[in-house]
Amino acid sequence: MKRTAIYPGSFDPPTNGHLDVIKRALNIFDRLIVAVIVNTSKETLFTIKEREEMLLEIYGGRKNIEITSFDGLLVDYAINVGARTIIRGLRAVSDFEYEFQMALMNRRLNPDIQSVYLMPAPEFTYLSSSIVKEVHSLGGDVSKIVSPGVVKCLDSKSSRS
Repeated sequence: MKRTAIYPGSFDPPTNGHLDVIKRALNIFDRLIVAVIVNTSKETLFTIKEREEMLLEIYGGRKNIEITSFDGLLVDYAINVGARTIIRGLRAVSDFEYEFQMALMNRRLNPDIQSVYLMPAPEFTYLSSSIVKEVHSLGGDVSKIVSPGVVKCLDSKSSRS
């Protein structure tokens, strides 16, 4: 039986920190579902389809990674896709309180779903999609912290183009 995990996130845009967590998760699990969260209350730069396409450009063709999106309760989605583990990245202590609350709620909703936290490499602990978007919008070079395809997507959204 394949060990399947789900890595949910907004991925707006995907960063090298996200990619590092994906790499670490694949060292533990046979199959990883990278799931873009549909959250209508959160304003995003990229559409769901654009975020999925960025991830597909990076991981397309890998049999052990599935790129998808979902809305609704994560624990319900996890069960529907055959995942019993939720992967989350922890960058700093500031992430811990929110992630702890979410893990406890998910456990209450479905005690069969486990949350696993992975820390990205130290060079990515400061990195967030919000910081990438801000630095890029101000003309900063983000080519070392996101994939080349993501840089192109950011450039296409830029008012500086």
